[in-house]
Amino acid sequence: QVQLVESGGGLVQAGGSLRLSCTVSGRSDQINVMGWYRQVPGNERVLVATLTQAGVGAYRHNYADFVKGRFTIARGSTDGTVTLQMNSLMPEDTATYYCNIKYHRERKPEFEYWGQGTQVTVSS
Repeated sequence: QVQLVESGGGLVQAGGSLRLSCTVSGRSDQINVMGWYRQVPGNERVLVATLTQAGVGAYRHNYADFVKGRFTIARGSTDGTVTLQMNSLMPEDTATYYCNIKYHRERKPEFEYWGQGTQVTVSS
């Protein structure tokens, strides 16, 4: 029922920028955590950035050390959307980027959903 669709990936040169977007359908209400992860062949999927519900319309930002100061995660203009603005891209940022959402119940994870992924390639 719930589906996540990512867009915005592509090929850029080092130092360039990309903006990824994720749209949730099926159920976009009361999302507790929205985030982005990435994965390259031979490596585990790792966290890039997340937004965690901290109050009414308020979210706490969390970033992996390797993207701090370069990437920005934000909610979209409509419910159930999240973006990732990526600046100062480096070749090591090359990966498949996945959108992720989590629903909590009594402060514990209950449901988790993933998008199909969008490819980001950064050349030297």
